[in-house]
Amino acid sequence: MLRILALVQDVGDAAAAAGTDVGAGFAVIGGGLAVIGAGLGIGLIGGNMTQAMARQPESAAQIQNGAIILAALIEGAALFGLVIAGFVK
Repeated sequence: MLRILALVQDVGDAAAAAGTDVGAGFAVIGGGLAVIGAGLGIGLIGGNMTQAMARQPESAAQIQNGAIILAALIEGAALFGLVIAGFVK
């Protein structure tokens, strides 16, 4: 992991010396990672919600409400990540 960070720093230093903007590329990568992470999280919530409702059909309403709240929180975190990635220069 430290090798990757050192490599990123070297690329950033070389790009700064050349006068190019690497921050825009990192912002796109960061925004993409935020969206991918949100998609994976919501997919896991949906899959586990389906399994839980199959095992406990009488509590399906409570499980569904909890899953919707968790999905909304994940979407909020992903939106926050996209906004922060948009401010990177």
